[in-house]
Amino acid sequence: MTVTAVRVHRFTEPETLRIERIAAPTPEPGSAVVRVEVASVNPVDWKTAEGKYAPVGEDKLPIVLGRDLAGTIAEVGNDLDGWSVGDRVCAFIDQARGAQAEQVLVTAGELVRIPDGIESEVAGALPLAAMTAWQGLFDHGELREGQRVLIHGAAGGVGHLAVQFARWKNCTIFATASGDDLDFVRALGADTAIDYEAERFEDIATDLDLVFDTQGGETQQRSFTTLKPGGILVSTLEPDEAAAAAHGVRTVPRWHATPDAAALGHVLDLVAQGTVRVEIARRFGLDDVEAAHRFARTDHPRGKVVLTV
Repeated sequence: MTVTAVRVHRFTEPETLRIERIAAPTPEPGSAVVRVEVASVNPVDWKTAEGKYAPVGEDKLPIVLGRDLAGTIAEVGNDLDGWSVGDRVCAFIDQARGAQAEQVLVTAGELVRIPDGIESEVAGALPLAAMTAWQGLFDHGELREGQRVLIHGAAGGVGHLAVQFARWKNCTIFATASGDDLDFVRALGADTAIDYEAERFEDIATDLDLVFDTQGGETQQRSFTTLKPGGILVSTLEPDEAAAAAHGVRTVPRWHATPDAAALGHVLDLVAQGTVRVEIARRFGLDDVEAAHRFARTDHPRGKVVLTV
């Protein structure tokens, strides 16, 4: 049996993405085969396709793209207690398998049950972006109740969730976005929305406990000046540790979000309660994956881009 999947064979090909038939996964002990309904497109996908994601070199190809999904369990492997065929699930999965396919093998430690009332496209859009925001703010940034935080790229897939997580912790939130997105990030819970094209955020956001940086470069350098002594900058890109030390603040080494079923389950509960919402920027079919990548890469979408499978 075969299934359709999105694969990359060579980084140098003019059309990198291929939609092709591959062998269907088979259930392994402690795992389930999930019939995918929705996958999402994240920056790691188009960076991988362009050969710009360091953990995936030519030696790893061909590779199926995609790190997060929602669907239903189609087959259950041995030693997988508590799960049944037909269960609605979502997951943030290992890089080696790939979620942009009709069926995917998901391990017990990655499976998360979708609460009643949450649509598949919401659950499929959430996992990677949610864990990036959650782990950046709480695991690495040690964000606590009532602190002052600056979130860059606040209208993006990761940023719009980070704003809501910080609001949940009753923090004072400064958020940068384009002029068109300022009302959107205010509605998410930002106390002060800053137009990064027209305003200097370092003149507005000061004495901060935490900066959550999704931009890098000049934005990261300017952000060090907004932190109070001992404050911390957490970046999804390479942090400038020397600059942090020169400003008397902290940063953390380069990190990547990792699957955490317990934390993802908690986020889904927040969504079910109405505390957090997921913005869907645009929907594409699996056969339009090239257009989905192009849109995600060049159009600075508000929220997440999803693929219906």
